[in-house]
This record gives sequence, structure tokens and C-alpha cells, in this order.
Amino acid sequence: MSVNEGSKDRIIRVIAGLIIIVVLAVFLPGAAKWWALIGLVPLITGLTGFCALYTVLGIKTCPMNAKAKKS
Repeated sequence: MSVNEGSKDRIIRVIAGLIIIVVLAVFLPGAAKWWALIGLVPLITGLTGFCALYTVLGIKTCPMNAKAKKS
């Protein structure tokens, strides 16, 4: 697994994941709070820097990988 996300992309994902978790956990009633776990996806991908969907689609926002390809 190589890093395929740039730093801005990673920061946005971590913030979005935390917001999703907090908002859904606070505002959803009872057993529906489990939906807050969806926020773990952007949180984990942001923390690791690897997105499997980016690999499938051939997207790389990491500038280091782009520099390595040009050489």
C-alpha cells in the first residue's frame, strides 16, 4: 500500500470523518447512532494516506508519487 493522497486531501478527509462521526452520533436517535461509523472510512483513509477507490480509479493526489513518475 503506497500513499496516494496529498496532504490537503488527507486533512479534509480527517476533518470530514470527525464531523460525520460527531454529528451523526449526536443527532441520530437510539440505534440509528450506528450510522456514525460511516465517518470511520474518511477518517482512516485520511490517517493512512491510502484510498483503495483512488487505486481503482487511477487517481493520485500525492505530489511525491507524481514527481517519481516524471523521473
